[in-house]
Amino acid sequence: MQIQNNISLKPYNTFGIDTNAKYFTVASNIAELQNILTLTDYPKKLILGGGSNILFTKDFEGLVILNEIKGKEVIFEDENFAYIKCNAGENWHEFVMWCIDNDYGGLENLSLIPGNVGTAPIQNIGAYGVEIKDVFESCDAISITTGTLETFTKSKCNFGYRNSIFKQELKGQYVITSVTFKLTKRHHKLHVNYGAISSELDKNEIEHPSIKDISKAVINIRESKLPNPKEIGNSGSFFKNPVIPKTHFEVLHKNFKDIPSYPVSDTEVKVPAGWLIEKSGFKGKTFNNYGVHKKQALVLVNYGGAKGLDILNLSKLIQKTVKLLFGITIEAEVNIL
Repeated sequence: MQIQNNISLKPYNTFGIDTNAKYFTVASNIAELQNILTLTDYPKKLILGGGSNILFTKDFEGLVILNEIKGKEVIFEDENFAYIKCNAGENWHEFVMWCIDNDYGGLENLSLIPGNVGTAPIQNIGAYGVEIKDVFESCDAISITTGTLETFTKSKCNFGYRNSIFKQELKGQYVITSVTFKLTKRHHKLHVNYGAISSELDKNEIEHPSIKDISKAVINIRESKLPNPKEIGNSGSFFKNPVIPKTHFEVLHKNFKDIPSYPVSDTEVKVPAGWLIEKSGFKGKTFNNYGVHKKQALVLVNYGGAKGLDILNLSKLIQKTVKLLFGITIEAEVNIL
């Protein structure tokens, strides 16, 4: 274990924000991570994975621990399902591609989501009608206070929309070291009716899609409207899609006939935050070296050299404007430090 001083975090966050960590180290296995967590000389610690869901607004005056615990294995399988354990430091999209190459179904709609496997359950990542909780079996995590390794079953994780126990009651108390998924080996349950997947399949004249076909369709859609973090700094969707009462939606619908919605329950609907932001006039808006992406209003971008506070202040302006125009509060999906 080597602890470095005053290390730039720019390579370790997809926004490309250039802030420093006072101390920095890498954990490549569980024992190493447990050892680092016991270091009393560094009371303030931050665990970093893929850095795809974080906005740094200042230097971190503590120890940043990069979780690079790698590896994956099939721990059990029968004729219908494979239980696959993947360590936290694996790249999410690469893991999804590995599953598809081996014909393990369930993750294809989650292709091309940035970040690492270990952070996926924290916010219950989701896209195109599928969420982590749909294929989640369990995860192993280290208690930061005791250093013990514990297993969290699906029921213990309290999954919600872009939410889990790790974002609520246990926020900052555990480090996920691996995630176990229950994936199909045959009779794959395909989700093709959300977003533009079905039209993308039609465009390619695919009538009976495989999980690989769906993955390709999702990748094509995402690449057509989302910027590559390696080219333009961003964290994907900055805001959650708000859930509002049906009564509120009906009032809005009188004034905005084209407002889209998705049913959540008998009394609530989900409204796309991107639509609200676009209607508020922010889509494609640029402020010096940062702004809102021209193809997807949900994505805030750093064109190069922007400060984290610039992005944060823009997000607050967007929230204030949406609240003023629609009476809807949109929440940040990104962790702000």
